[in-house]
Order: sequence, then C-alpha cells, then structure tokens
Amino acid sequence: MQSWNKQLEGTGKRALARVAALAFRRPARALPSGPRRILLVRIDDRVGQALLMTPLAAALKRLQPAPAVDLLVHQRTARVLEGHPAIDRILTLDRRLLALGGLAPGIRAVRSAGPWDAVVDCGNWEIPGVTSALVSRLVAGTAQVIGPAVAPTGPLHDVPVPARTDTRSELAQRLHLLSPLLDPPQLLPTFRTPRVPDSLRPLLDQVRASPHAVLVPGGRLGWRRLSPELFGVAGRAFVQLGRAVHVAWGPGEEDLARTVVGAIPGAQLAPPTDLDGLAALLAAARCTVCNNSGPMHLSVAVEAPTLALFLRMDPERWGYRAPPHAPLDLTPMIGDPQRAADAVDRAVRAFTERLPSSIPG
Repeated sequence: MQSWNKQLEGTGKRALARVAALAFRRPARALPSGPRRILLVRIDDRVGQALLMTPLAAALKRLQPAPAVDLLVHQRTARVLEGHPAIDRILTLDRRLLALGGLAPGIRAVRSAGPWDAVVDCGNWEIPGVTSALVSRLVAGTAQVIGPAVAPTGPLHDVPVPARTDTRSELAQRLHLLSPLLDPPQLLPTFRTPRVPDSLRPLLDQVRASPHAVLVPGGRLGWRRLSPELFGVAGRAFVQLGRAVHVAWGPGEEDLARTVVGAIPGAQLAPPTDLDGLAALLAAARCTVCNNSGPMHLSVAVEAPTLALFLRMDPERWGYRAPPHAPLDLTPMIGDPQRAADAVDRAVRAFTERLPSSIPG
C-alpha cells in the first residue's frame, strides 16, 4: 500500500496531466509517411526497462527507408544502451527545474537535439507515467506524440494507442506502441557486443569449454528475490546434471552470493563484474537462473537460455516464455518451502533437458 505522501504526489501529478492536456491541445494530424527521425522516451532508472526499449529501436530500423532512432533515457541507464547497433543517439534528461516546463534547462537541451517526425512515450497502461507523458509532449515541438491511451495521460498524446486485449506481456504491449508506424514484429531485447576486460577472458574460456550454469540470486528489489536456499536447490540440481555452477553478484550482493555458493558442492563465486562483464559471462554459459530483475532481461538480451524465478510479480507480464526461456512463478508456494524447493528442482531439470547438447564455440 502506498504511503500518504506518495498518494498525494500521484493525485497532484494526475491533476497536472489533466490541466496540461487542455493547455497543449492541438488539432489532430496524420502521422508523416516515411518518418526520418523518431525519438523514444523512457526516463525511469531501471536496467530492465532500458533493455525493453531495444526491441522498439530494432523494429523501427526495419522501416524502409530506416529512420534515425534516438532515445531519451535516465542518466543512469544510458550506459545500458550505449553502442547498441539500432540506436543512433542517446539523450539523457536533466531533471533539474522540470517544474519550469518548456523553459527547464533539460527540456530545452533535448529539444535542441531535434526535430523529430514522431516522439513515442514508451510508458504503460497500468500505471500512467505522468512525468514521461509531459516530457514527451514538451520535447516534441511540432512532432506527433504517440503513447498509451489511458487516463489521465492519454490526451497528452496526439496518437493515443489502446492496449492490446489479447496479451498481458509487457514486451508485446511495448512493441504495440509502434502500431501507428508499422506492424510490430515479435522481437526480444538485445544488447551490444560486451566490452570484456582481459582479466575476465580466461574465465570466459573456461565457461565456454564445458557445460556451465550461472546463478544470479540478487536483484534491485529485495521483495522480488527468492531465498538463497532455493538458489542452492537450483545449483545442486545443475551439479547432478553435470553442469559446473558460477554464482554472479552485483554491488552489495557478495555475501548473498557466498551463501549460495556454500550450499552447492563445487560451485564458484564469480569475480566482480560490471554490466558488460556479467553479459559476457551469461552469454558464455548459455544457461542462467535468476530472479525477475535486470539480469533476467540482460540474459535474454545476450541470447542465454534463461529460467526466471518469479515472486510477487506476474510472469505472464514480465517473463519470457518463448523457448529456450522459461518463467517459474513461486508466489503460490511462498509459505511452503518444501513445495517451492521441489518446484525449483523440477523446473531446473526440465529447463536443462531443453538446452542444446553442444557447447557453443
């Protein structure tokens, strides 16, 4: 349940959106045919959300002629998207003095990078992103703004897009935002070729040489994490199936990773890695077990078969079901540790059976 100050903030933002929709109202216009430059907007600070922008950029590049695709993102997620082959420019939003609207330094700086033929507010329909919708409108200038058709932000979009009613998949819905421009293909997140330090190369060679699995027991939000004991169950199942296990970790998660390593015979603690190092390790092992977190999206983006363990989140919305990936929802078993352990063991064994038998070169 939201705190009273968050509820008050949400009420204020919704009221602001309604007033802004009236202030920015303009006659309906058709989208330009053959757009030459498009801006995608997603300004929250989440690795997974940044990676979910990449299918949209890749889809837009399939237009003929292919437009230039720019992204406006949070300053701390730009690193996730740098060097991506489908992205022409990455812009970041200076959030200072946003209350000044079009006069805010950050808004003026982004507008100076335009113009664009279309701006896509890459929000969702469940929790309308008032700030994202307002920023999209303010930086668009004369460009058409496309975004979710949902109150109270829908009227801020020149082309409001109704949500699909045949799927709960966030990825499918996000791609659906492009439907006014193209018939969206089914694409997964992608990542640049990882920038690997020389110090990590011997480990990557070792992992590629024989069957391995990488466990990532951490994640940004603790309430989504499965217990170390359940990751221990997963690791022991892999060992029994002939796979060596490495346990990867992020900032502040080393103790958690060591706990998991201690529960798995022969498991090794991965060295400290940045985003590129983790991506390279996951790609080398081609077998990942993780929570519903940023590393889940990263693992899928580097084409590593991924078994994602979900807790208190909808796997149909956030998970990946297309083989070789699979989600496992453990929320119904939260009060029964043995049932959860049995489910993890079965899922790992079924997941492993579907993995390619050959080791990637």
